[in-house]
Amino acid sequence: MENIDLTYELIDSGEGRKLERFGEVVLDRPDPQVIWNKSNKEIWSDATAHFDSSWHGRNKVPKDWKVKISNLLFHVKLSTFKHVGVFPEQAQNWNLIQNLISKSQRKVRVLNLFGYTGGATLAVLHAGGEVCHVDGSKTAIEWAKANVALNEFTEPKVRFMLDDVLSFVRREIRRGNTYEMIIMDPPVSGHGPKGEVWKIERDLAILLTESVKLLSGAPLAIVVNGYASTFSAISYAQALRDVVKGMGGTVTHQELCITQTEGNRVLPAGISAHFVA
Repeated sequence: MENIDLTYELIDSGEGRKLERFGEVVLDRPDPQVIWNKSNKEIWSDATAHFDSSWHGRNKVPKDWKVKISNLLFHVKLSTFKHVGVFPEQAQNWNLIQNLISKSQRKVRVLNLFGYTGGATLAVLHAGGEVCHVDGSKTAIEWAKANVALNEFTEPKVRFMLDDVLSFVRREIRRGNTYEMIIMDPPVSGHGPKGEVWKIERDLAILLTESVKLLSGAPLAIVVNGYASTFSAISYAQALRDVVKGMGGTVTHQELCITQTEGNRVLPAGISAHFVA
């Protein structure tokens, strides 16, 4: 890896926006959770690019650059919307995933549903696990493949599947395949590669009910992540708790947060629920 700055940092936040450094690029993006004042308004002019209804300053930003978050490397790009292909707050979940796999000291097969650009997949591979990565977007899967290659794992055991998540889970049940860990990051709404419609309020409970049928006789965990601002982490935990009754273990929930440098504030950035056997 070339000798360049790969650090991520939440520099400041305020007035509906967040100022972040992804390596050598500083981005100013909207965030609906930010309802306080900026800590230091003077530093916001340092942004390389900012997003309103579209990106401004795109010509100052590389088409593709790299950032390191936790112990994982990512390709970063300005997408059509405000996203850049990586969610730094997920480091909390990645650390949990790696710790569970490393401490198990056994073969761990992981099903990563709605795998996007592969943050959780990278965490599994870094810990020595095997992963089946499922997503309905070809672009996201190609991005995830590039991230796996960037990390230069030794013989990574990963299978990428372009498919509708619920359809894939049901086929895996019929095939008799099992996994020790299931990870899912369902959107509020979306479409599969053949136009299949996903609505979280209708489909999450169904997916959880079906997914637990894929757990092996010695499961490790289920990790459910979310960004739906209308739902609480408690809601996700309750939905998860309903489908793991009688399996032992514990269900917990948390907000995913990032601590900013300027003012030492904490920015809530997502929610998650975990079943640990």
